[in-house]
Parts: sequence; structure tokens; C-alpha cells
Amino acid sequence: MLNLVLFGPPGAGKGTQSEKLIAAYQLVHLSTGDLLRSQIAAGTELGIRAKALMDQGMLVPDEVVIGMIESKLQENQTAAGFIFDGFPRTIAQAEALDSLLSQYNTQITVMVALVVDEEELTNRLLLRGQTSGRPDDQNEELIRRRVKEYNEKTMPVAGYYEMQGKYKPVNGIGEIEQIFETICQKIEEAEATLGEK
Repeated sequence: MLNLVLFGPPGAGKGTQSEKLIAAYQLVHLSTGDLLRSQIAAGTELGIRAKALMDQGMLVPDEVVIGMIESKLQENQTAAGFIFDGFPRTIAQAEALDSLLSQYNTQITVMVALVVDEEELTNRLLLRGQTSGRPDDQNEELIRRRVKEYNEKTMPVAGYYEMQGKYKPVNGIGEIEQIFETICQKIEEAEATLGEK
């Protein structure tokens, strides 16, 4: 089973690459944002808890998010694998995810991190803001704050996977196809390494 964490700051191209990876490897897309919205829409117990917290402007706790991921794993036990998008964001979440996956006799295969410098990210997001309608893509100060937040709070997760030998950085600047091919090479190398263990 291929379990891929797609990592990178806002505007690095995760959405574009995840679509290509899902098609190429028949992966189930696990976006925590989408999961939260679907659980809330379905009125599940987890969704009701999450909505109550979000309505108060609070973050949804890790155990609720992990619960949603677990229900998705149960629903898709015959899947070829999963692509984790926007998760884990903290080392605690990465540890909880490892523990959850081990219950299903699987693990994270590789973390592919799209590396893009701050100036390029800022330009990309401002450009996206012209068509996305997202206010957080139209304000340079907000964009820089999001990137800073990512560097301070989310970047340490890369170190967690690096300690496991699973962190694979990929230059996120260039032709979409070329970046995709590089990601596929990193996945194949990681699968080969895991197969040897």
C-alpha cells in the first residue's frame, strides 16, 4: 500500500500534483479540510463536534481529525493507498498517524515536500488570488504570514519524517510535468527501500 504525505507551503502546487498522483497511483485523497466539511455535511458525531469547535473559532483537536481519517481508512481497506494532503501539520499528528496506520499493518511510505522560495510563493498566490476569489490569496501581508506560520509550525514535521528516512524534497519550481516525474521517481525509490526492509 502506498501512503504518501504531500507536503509544502501554501502555493507550492500540492493541489495540482495531488490530482496527477491520485490518477497515476489510484490513491484515495485524504484532505483534512474536505473530510471535516463532509463529516459536518453528513451530520456525523465527529462532524457535530468539529462544527461546534469551528463555530467558536477553535481548532479541531487531533483526536477528532484522526477519528475522521480512521473512518476513511475503514471505508477504503482495499485501496491501493492514500495521499495525505494538509495532514499531519504537527509532530503529534504525525505520531498519531503512524500509530493509526500500524493498526492496519501499514505505514507512511514517503513524504514528498514541494520546495518553493517565499518570493515565488507570494507571486503565485497573488496570481491565484486574481481568479480564486479567496481573500487570503489577495493580500501580500496575509500570504507572508501564512508562509511564516507554515515555516514555524508545520515545517518541523519534515524533520520527523527525515529521521525515519522518508523525507524527499522536490524542487516545486518548473514545468508541472517535470515536477510530477521527479515526484514519481521519489515514490518509486521509497517503495523499493521499503520493499528491502
